[in-house]
Amino acid sequence: MIRPHSDPLARRRQDYSIVPYHWLVLTVTSIGVLVVGLNASTLNVALPTVVRHFHASPLAASWMLLSYMLANAVLILFFGRLADIVGRERLYLTGFFILTAASLLLGVSPNVAVLIFFRVVQAVGAALIITNTTAIITDVFPSRLLGQGLGLNVALVSVAQLLGPPVGGFFATSLGWRWVFWFNVPVGVVGLLWALRVLRREPRTGMREPIDFPGAVVMALSLSGLLYGLSEGGVQGWKSLPVVAGIVVAVVLVPVFLWIEHRAAYPMVDLSLFQNRDFAMANLANFLNSVARNAPLLLTALFLQAVHGERPVDAGIKVLPISVGLLVASPIAGALSRRYPARVLSTAGLVCSTAGLVVLALNLTPTASYPPMGIGLALTGFGFGLFLTPNTTSIMSTVSKQRRGIANGVRSMLQNTGFVVSTALALAISTVSLAPAAKSQAYAGTLSHLSAASVDTFANGCRAALLVLAASTAAAIVVSYNRGSTAPQGHASDVAPEEASAMH
Repeated sequence: MIRPHSDPLARRRQDYSIVPYHWLVLTVTSIGVLVVGLNASTLNVALPTVVRHFHASPLAASWMLLSYMLANAVLILFFGRLADIVGRERLYLTGFFILTAASLLLGVSPNVAVLIFFRVVQAVGAALIITNTTAIITDVFPSRLLGQGLGLNVALVSVAQLLGPPVGGFFATSLGWRWVFWFNVPVGVVGLLWALRVLRREPRTGMREPIDFPGAVVMALSLSGLLYGLSEGGVQGWKSLPVVAGIVVAVVLVPVFLWIEHRAAYPMVDLSLFQNRDFAMANLANFLNSVARNAPLLLTALFLQAVHGERPVDAGIKVLPISVGLLVASPIAGALSRRYPARVLSTAGLVCSTAGLVVLALNLTPTASYPPMGIGLALTGFGFGLFLTPNTTSIMSTVSKQRRGIANGVRSMLQNTGFVVSTALALAISTVSLAPAAKSQAYAGTLSHLSAASVDTFANGCRAALLVLAASTAAAIVVSYNRGSTAPQGHASDVAPEEASAMH
């Protein structure tokens, strides 16, 4: 018979009894959010430095970003289903290990092909972390504090976005491109060790059910076709056979994917979840908002380097208002979500971000001063922050605990698919009118060395791309406002209290 507290693991847990378990878990997930967010945003600023080192083509440059996003979008849904079966904590720890190892290997990549390969591996680790972060928080937090917990989680996303651009710019400018990836390693090691120490193994919420591999493959092919068409349309021409074929494949495979999911015994996407109006509309608003959310920082950082001749570190500092806006809005949204329904808060955030994108588009010119750009970025970020917390809480509060893994997988998949479309669409629109040589210079951040005509063309393309993104958030306003009249999120009755989870 084991004496009380003779188990080292039990003694270790007792050390933290003074702090509620859900707050300890939040420190673990916060490190995960930070490392994934930093990893995702640093390359947006440092891309020209990496492109110049490898003498990468425009297509290779875009796929340094798109390969990571595509793998994330495809794997998040798959891992969401897997988490319900094998356990979220186990997959979360695995994700930390993979992301850390891939970051180390990225820094020794000998060529672009190897770098893109390890970006995909890195995305596997990031997807494992992202898929389980929100679900773990939702499982352990009491219902009355869920909005606060998720709000702090979103605030950490904004902190990562706040740190990412200057960190990426600093390393690219001072230490070289390798450190754009290597800085993830110590953060990842700390996160893995702390997660091993804190996380408890929770009971599995799903049975050992088969994975929907056909659905995963079809979705991956569909997204790949779409991304190939968007990324190559400006290079080969939008009427070229490969580009048209890629887009056709993407469109044709969407109903095929839905057919597979409808007939599968254990689908990746439980289509019955979308019978809930709140869930369906919140996810559609999430996707439309995500189409606009990733590209503004990338476009502005690329514009500042290619058109204004800024150093990466200076460009990284100048795009900070979008992250500051998100950081300020996130805790405000978390607090207000206990008093106001998602329909009000999320829609207000979308209105704000739409206005910010329009202001940014009007002021992204070769001769414009910086303050109007900063105002547009700040408005955009504040709107994103005001939208995210209540909308995420709305999605997670509409499903039972047993389905939160797959529900969060759907949310994350749609969000990351939006990021992929956002980046591919913005890069395609902003560079579509440039000559091949000028396009290469734009990605390398040296376009200002060419003619003024090329600079003007790229600036016009960036403004057009931002207006398209603004149109996406405008569409999201309509969707968000027309969701059901939900109660304030802090009082969602269908999220079971989790105080008892500390006894597991």
